[in-house]
Amino acid sequence: MLVCFACSWPVSIAKALKTKVVIGKSPVFMIIIIAGYVFGILHKLIYNNDWVVFLYLFNLLIVSFDLFLYFKYIGRNRRELASSKNAQ
Repeated sequence: MLVCFACSWPVSIAKALKTKVVIGKSPVFMIIIIAGYVFGILHKLIYNNDWVVFLYLFNLLIVSFDLFLYFKYIGRNRRELASSKNAQ
């Protein structure tokens, strides 16, 4: 699961960087995923410290970057959507 997520989030990031469109993404969902990774890391560090903690950390970083891109582009996306509705 961690490896599949580690492969899928970069696709989402690449799309956001290329199109600069983030409408349709859920920041609440991303925050819940980030919290899950934080708790996964804490669990690994406390009870079973092994190399998997690096997968959790990597996934945490890419989801956090995707969330950053969301907040970077959402204002612009909303303004463009509002102006296109006004033009109709």
